[in-house]
Amino acid sequence: MTTATPASDPPLHLLVIASDGDAAKQVAERFGDGAALSPDGPIAGAAALRAALRAQPWDAALYFHGTTGLTASAALRIVHDQGLDLPFLIVATAAEEKAAVKAMRNGAHDVVSLDRIDRLVPAVAREVREARHRADHRAALEMLKDSEARFRTLASNLPGMVFDLQRDPLGAYRFVFVSEGCHRLFGIKQPEILGSAQRFFDAFEAEDRRRLGRALEDSATSGGALDWEGRLKGRARGRWIDLRSVPQRRDDGAVVWQGIATNITTAKEIEAELRASREQLAELSFHLEAAKEEERERIARDIHDELGSILVRLKIEAALLASKLPETPPSLREKSASIEGLLDQALGTTQRVARQLRPGILNEFGLAEAIKCQAEDFAHSTGVACRAQCDEGVEPDAETSLALFRIVQEALTNVAKHAHASLAVVRLRREQGSIALEIRDNGRGISDADMNKPKSFGLRGIRERIHSLAGEFEISAVEQGGTHILLRVPEKRLAEPNTTEEDLQRNLF
Repeated sequence: MTTATPASDPPLHLLVIASDGDAAKQVAERFGDGAALSPDGPIAGAAALRAALRAQPWDAALYFHGTTGLTASAALRIVHDQGLDLPFLIVATAAEEKAAVKAMRNGAHDVVSLDRIDRLVPAVAREVREARHRADHRAALEMLKDSEARFRTLASNLPGMVFDLQRDPLGAYRFVFVSEGCHRLFGIKQPEILGSAQRFFDAFEAEDRRRLGRALEDSATSGGALDWEGRLKGRARGRWIDLRSVPQRRDDGAVVWQGIATNITTAKEIEAELRASREQLAELSFHLEAAKEEERERIARDIHDELGSILVRLKIEAALLASKLPETPPSLREKSASIEGLLDQALGTTQRVARQLRPGILNEFGLAEAIKCQAEDFAHSTGVACRAQCDEGVEPDAETSLALFRIVQEALTNVAKHAHASLAVVRLRREQGSIALEIRDNGRGISDADMNKPKSFGLRGIRERIHSLAGEFEISAVEQGGTHILLRVPEKRLAEPNTTEEDLQRNLF
């Protein structure tokens, strides 16, 4: 009975090595439509075999022993010289078993006896299947090799060090892989870090090394990302390194970090410059505020002492003049009364302006009374009702009191200019070691665009004052309408450390 491969499989391309046509007929009978034989007839010599191997790819070669002048070993050498992994099966008689065994030692895949020719089809199918598996394996290895080459090229060209750090269940660390960037970054060669992870940890400052250990421990315990920055020591002192990775826990309890280490020194230097610039701007802002307060105090003193005195004398003179006017005509006395009324208004205005410029009540009676007085002045001058609610006993230091008072002034000025409100409420209270100040109105509210205006100097001034007091500042629109400002400052200011430029550089670098 003829045995054939399943009709659904593509036909096998079989190379028959024999000098007569009987061998090809036997193969054709066995495989039927499941095989396509060599189209050029019998292959009896080396030249014909080489030509056939170059002509097309083959699935298997069938060598019929004793039917060609080309020995099995010679045919195998030709196949191997072509660099082919081609299944090579020998068909021989029982008497030719010794020669067939020799061919097997030289690389033949199987021997099929003529008296058991029914084994030919399954033997070919098996060897073809194994050859295809080997081809798939080689292709996978080539793909893996190409992928590894691309990875190594990428890793070597990255501006940092790619690493594979593992911690075993006992807590010991070792690097499975580090890229060539380790030498540029740490000044340590790859074999040194691969041989001992401690060489990597010892490259950092002692305090940073301890922080790195805690960061790795936290990352391993929580499964959170490793995002750590630290400073190198030795020749690379001052260089900042950033480590980023996400841990993976293996079934055996080991933890693996595959990530990248980069040099962030430039970013840290820029950060330090920005911080120093901000500190200089803050110092300049404090200086300008102090200068403004001095100028306000001088103007208030001039208004109170000089302009106020002049107005008082004018009022006295006007009163004396009015007392000596005759009863008639009455228009003179009316004019005199009008002048006295205008002088009273002028005196009230000068007193109000002086209070705004230099809140003497702040020094004499405290912040709460100063806020209440400011609320009354605001309501009187703008026509907007203003209520002040202040807890008793809220008495911060002089600098904090002045800053909070100026914030109230600025906030109420914004209400008058922009809110279109009919009511404003100021609330001062103590809460858990802090002083809280709230200003709320029932106006049109504030939008994000309003808060982000580049020339919103009022809000910016409030933020700067709160920043100088190490406080918190929030501003938001109220759903029912209006704006809500909430700020908190420490009730007692901590003494500022005497930080020199050298200390700042040491902390930063």
